[in-house]
Amino acid sequence: MATEQHAELIKTLHDCAAACNHCFDACLQEDDVKMMAQCIRLDRECADICTYLEHAITRNSPFVAELAKACGAICEACAEECSKHEHDHCKKCAEACAKCAEACRNVA
Repeated sequence: MATEQHAELIKTLHDCAAACNHCFDACLQEDDVKMMAQCIRLDRECADICTYLEHAITRNSPFVAELAKACGAICEACAEECSKHEHDHCKKCAEACAKCAEACRNVA
């Protein structure tokens, strides 16, 4: 079953989406929200694609490799953006996204 084969990826995707959602929410609380706009945007994109890929894997989608390629690219972009900021939530998000990007590349 694809779910068992990709169990570690599913956990990584879930953890990345959670980190992105936390970062998204925390960025909205920052004093200069406008400065965080790109971070917020990419947090949303990344959380959404990670959740979608997680669901696609669990339903044995024939497009897992293609989705993983897109997910890896989005996770990489989010990691890059979050790493530009000194906030703890951004640093943790960047780490989760970098880990997820690598996991997705291994599947793609």
